[in-house]
Amino acid sequence: MNNNDTIIALATSSGVGAIAVIRLSGEKSIEIVNSFFQSKFGKKDLTKMKSHTIHLGNIVDNNHIIDEVLVSIFKNPKSYTGENVVEINCHGSVYIQQKIIQLFIKNSVRNANPGEFTLRAFLNGKMDLSQAEAVADLIASNSEASHKVALQQMRGGFSNEIENLRNQLINFASLIELELDFAEEDVAFADRTEFTNLVNKINKILKKLIDSFAVGNVLKNGIPVAIVGEPNVGKSTLLNTLLNEEKAIVSHIAGTTRDAIEDELIIAGVTYRFIDTAGIRTTQDFIENIGIQKTFEKIEQAQLVIYLFDLESIKNKKIDLNSLLIEIEKIKTKHPNKKILLIANKVDLASSKIIEETKKIFKSFELLFIAAKQKKGIDELIIKLINLSNTGALSNNETIVSNSRHFEALNNAFIAINDVQKGINENISSDLLAIDIHEALHNLGLITGEVTTEDLLGNIFANFCIGK
Repeated sequence: MNNNDTIIALATSSGVGAIAVIRLSGEKSIEIVNSFFQSKFGKKDLTKMKSHTIHLGNIVDNNHIIDEVLVSIFKNPKSYTGENVVEINCHGSVYIQQKIIQLFIKNSVRNANPGEFTLRAFLNGKMDLSQAEAVADLIASNSEASHKVALQQMRGGFSNEIENLRNQLINFASLIELELDFAEEDVAFADRTEFTNLVNKINKILKKLIDSFAVGNVLKNGIPVAIVGEPNVGKSTLLNTLLNEEKAIVSHIAGTTRDAIEDELIIAGVTYRFIDTAGIRTTQDFIENIGIQKTFEKIEQAQLVIYLFDLESIKNKKIDLNSLLIEIEKIKTKHPNKKILLIANKVDLASSKIIEETKKIFKSFELLFIAAKQKKGIDELIIKLINLSNTGALSNNETIVSNSRHFEALNNAFIAINDVQKGINENISSDLLAIDIHEALHNLGLITGEVTTEDLLGNIFANFCIGK
């Protein structure tokens, strides 16, 4: 990685717009831009201007004006990258954008790689690695919840917790190392009781962070909700009603939906990915059977399963409530940790007797009565979805892990800490204890970038957009 040169990229979205922002970073960035900048207010040397100032003028190539621009100057170290940074605000013509970028590329500037501005910010100590990754998450956030998680991480909430754990472990690791230097004297510098208390404390914090990934992952990527049930009970109608559009084909013919249909809806700041699946039944239709197989796959992937059944069919004795209970119990047994919400559709066509009998049969389940076509009970369904989505940690401002790389590192640190705990209990030698402590420190360091490799950085920043 060459971090001594000057890089350039379009910082705004490509294409035509009112304004475009072109960003340069590097020691000579201000000097290079100054060579092609003519101020509107007499002669002006950008290299002598104060940091965080904006200047109106023209970008000129061989006395030919390319565009009238605003040039913002940020001098190191008080810039995003920690280097000299220039941002050129030009008109949003694609032609103008490319002319300006090409002008600088012909004059000792190169195109930035994906995420290279943020990579330089990390390498120059402006942010740690987990904060840098949160920048990409913030850009990609499409709901209030994913935005809030990314913003909290970018501000350093997660980093501070990890750094605090690391510092406490480093303190004890140094005492253990000191014991190794005096091994022949059999001197103990690290109080084992105090160390046990610390390890227990770290163990609990790591467990809490690891458990938060179950929430963080769905907040970041959306909560998958599978709508399942027998054919022709109103699954597609329910999806269309929730989305307020005709997304899925609705027909009185059973087996119309043969493939999973997905769409997203933001409810209370959280993205829900609703999946309308093929109706579960025994059929000789080869294509429909493939769809039914996909239904079971979607149940596996979903965080929440909506099992929809039809009260009109119960009224007409096409479905038996006890048989239905057995089918739902099978799903519950196969997926014991899966949240299942039962919805009885077409409540407008059911008698009070059927409703009471249904409540009695399914008393151990979350149960809701709706009429999807008439949009009756949909508000109650939305409230149920919010309550079942388990986003309490977000509203309580708790640290939430949403990055799978962090989750893996935390898991490995947790295993190492458990080994330390066993070692203390079994009174193993300090040198073996030190190995497990260093393993825990290594994995915690991977999160913040205290420990890193060029390959790791390459993999992380390759997923960024160019210009960030």
